[in-house]
Amino acid sequence: MQVGLAVSVSLLVPTARACEFFTATLRITHPWTRATAAGDPFAVVCLTFDEVSKTDRLIGVESPVAAGAEMGGDQTGGPVDVLIPAGRETVLSEEGVHVRLVGLRHPLELARTYPLTLIFEKGGAVGTKLSVDYARSA
Repeated sequence: MQVGLAVSVSLLVPTARACEFFTATLRITHPWTRATAAGDPFAVVCLTFDEVSKTDRLIGVESPVAAGAEMGGDQTGGPVDVLIPAGRETVLSEEGVHVRLVGLRHPLELARTYPLTLIFEKGGAVGTKLSVDYARSA
Protein backbone atom coordinates (compact mmCIF):
# COMPACT_ATOMS: atom_id res chain seq x y z
CA MET A 1 0.00 0.00 0.00
CA GLN A 2 2.85 2.41 0.81
CA VAL A 3 4.50 1.71 -2.53
CA GLY A 4 1.22 2.37 -4.35
CA LEU A 5 0.79 5.66 -2.50
CA ALA A 6 4.38 6.71 -3.23
CA VAL A 7 3.94 6.00 -6.94
CA SER A 8 0.62 7.88 -7.04
CA VAL A 9 2.11 10.93 -5.33
CA SER A 10 5.14 10.92 -7.64
CA LEU A 11 2.80 11.17 -10.63
CA LEU A 12 1.18 14.29 -9.17
CA VAL A 13 4.41 16.17 -8.42
CA PRO A 14 5.86 17.89 -11.49
CA THR A 15 9.44 16.93 -12.22
CA ALA A 16 12.10 19.56 -12.76
CA ARG A 17 13.79 19.41 -16.12
CA ALA A 18 17.57 19.54 -16.25
CA CYS A 19 17.42 22.83 -18.14
CA GLU A 20 15.49 24.71 -15.44
CA PHE A 21 17.15 26.90 -12.83
CA PHE A 22 15.49 28.95 -10.08
CA THR A 23 15.85 32.04 -7.94
CA ALA A 24 13.45 32.71 -5.08
CA THR A 25 11.23 34.70 -7.45
CA LEU A 26 11.59 33.29 -11.00
CA ARG A 27 12.43 30.33 -13.20
CA ILE A 28 15.16 30.33 -15.87
CA THR A 29 14.49 27.87 -18.67
CA HIS A 30 16.97 26.41 -21.16
CA PRO A 31 19.90 28.79 -21.61
CA TRP A 32 21.28 27.85 -25.03
CA THR A 33 23.51 29.03 -27.85
CA ARG A 34 24.76 27.88 -31.23
CA ALA A 35 28.13 26.22 -31.79
CA THR A 36 30.93 28.65 -32.65
CA ALA A 37 34.17 28.40 -34.60
CA ALA A 38 37.64 29.64 -33.74
CA GLY A 39 37.72 33.40 -34.20
CA ASP A 40 33.97 33.99 -33.81
CA PRO A 41 33.60 37.33 -32.00
CA PHE A 42 30.65 36.32 -29.81
CA ALA A 43 27.99 33.74 -28.99
CA VAL A 44 24.31 34.67 -28.62
CA VAL A 45 22.70 33.40 -25.40
CA CYS A 46 18.96 32.68 -25.52
CA LEU A 47 16.70 31.72 -22.61
CA THR A 48 13.33 32.30 -20.98
CA PHE A 49 12.37 33.80 -17.62
CA ASP A 50 8.91 32.86 -16.31
CA GLU A 51 7.01 32.12 -13.12
CA VAL A 52 8.14 35.62 -12.06
CA SER A 53 6.59 36.48 -8.71
CA LYS A 54 8.60 39.68 -8.12
CA THR A 55 10.07 42.05 -10.70
CA ASP A 56 13.85 41.70 -11.00
CA ARG A 57 16.60 42.74 -13.37
CA LEU A 58 19.35 40.67 -15.01
CA ILE A 59 22.44 42.85 -14.48
CA GLY A 60 25.32 40.52 -15.31
CA VAL A 61 26.35 37.33 -17.05
CA GLU A 62 29.62 35.50 -16.47
CA SER A 63 31.15 32.37 -17.96
CA PRO A 64 34.66 30.97 -18.04
CA VAL A 65 34.28 30.58 -21.83
CA ALA A 66 34.17 34.35 -22.43
CA ALA A 67 35.90 37.54 -21.32
CA GLY A 68 32.56 39.28 -20.77
CA ALA A 69 28.96 39.77 -21.80
CA GLU A 70 26.90 42.52 -23.40
CA MET A 71 23.38 43.11 -24.63
CA GLY A 72 22.55 42.35 -28.25
CA GLY A 73 19.58 42.71 -30.57
CA ASP A 74 17.58 45.89 -30.01
CA GLN A 75 20.07 46.97 -27.32
CA THR A 76 23.30 46.28 -29.20
CA GLY A 77 26.58 46.69 -27.39
CA GLY A 78 25.47 48.00 -24.01
CA PRO A 79 25.88 46.58 -20.53
CA VAL A 80 23.71 43.64 -19.52
CA ASP A 81 20.45 45.08 -18.19
CA VAL A 82 17.21 43.16 -18.72
CA LEU A 83 14.03 44.06 -16.84
CA ILE A 84 12.08 40.94 -15.86
CA PRO A 85 8.55 42.07 -14.89
CA ALA A 86 6.45 40.12 -12.39
CA GLY A 87 3.67 38.02 -13.88
CA ARG A 88 5.13 37.96 -17.39
CA GLU A 89 7.36 35.74 -19.47
CA THR A 90 10.55 37.38 -20.75
CA VAL A 91 12.32 35.71 -23.67
CA LEU A 92 15.85 36.45 -24.83
CA SER A 93 16.17 35.19 -28.41
CA GLU A 94 18.28 35.47 -31.55
CA GLU A 95 15.52 37.50 -33.21
CA GLY A 96 15.18 40.04 -30.38
CA VAL A 97 16.95 41.18 -27.27
CA HIS A 98 19.63 38.74 -26.15
CA VAL A 99 22.91 38.50 -24.30
CA ARG A 100 26.17 38.03 -26.19
CA LEU A 101 29.17 36.33 -24.67
CA VAL A 102 32.12 38.32 -26.03
CA GLY A 103 35.83 37.55 -26.15
CA LEU A 104 35.30 33.81 -26.54
CA ARG A 105 38.26 31.89 -25.15
CA HIS A 106 37.64 28.84 -27.35
CA PRO A 107 34.99 27.52 -29.75
CA LEU A 108 31.73 26.35 -28.18
CA GLU A 109 31.15 22.80 -29.35
CA LEU A 110 27.82 21.28 -30.37
CA ALA A 111 26.16 19.06 -27.70
CA ARG A 112 28.36 20.45 -24.90
CA THR A 113 27.36 22.45 -21.83
CA TYR A 114 29.36 25.22 -20.19
CA PRO A 115 29.01 27.02 -16.85
CA LEU A 116 27.00 30.25 -17.03
CA THR A 117 26.27 32.51 -14.06
CA LEU A 118 23.34 34.92 -14.27
CA ILE A 119 23.44 37.85 -11.86
CA PHE A 120 20.18 39.45 -10.76
CA GLU A 121 19.69 42.77 -9.01
CA LYS A 122 17.49 41.21 -6.30
CA GLY A 123 17.95 37.46 -6.78
CA GLY A 124 21.75 37.43 -6.68
CA ALA A 125 23.96 35.06 -8.66
CA VAL A 126 22.51 31.84 -10.07
CA GLY A 127 24.69 29.12 -11.56
CA THR A 128 23.24 27.58 -14.72
CA LYS A 129 24.46 25.51 -17.66
CA LEU A 130 24.67 26.92 -21.18
CA SER A 131 23.72 24.21 -23.70
CA VAL A 132 25.15 24.31 -27.22
CA ASP A 133 22.11 22.99 -29.03
CA TYR A 134 22.41 24.05 -32.66
CA ALA A 135 25.02 24.10 -35.38
CA ARG A 136 26.54 27.40 -36.46
CA SER A 137 24.37 29.51 -38.70
CA ALA A 138 25.80 29.95 -42.17
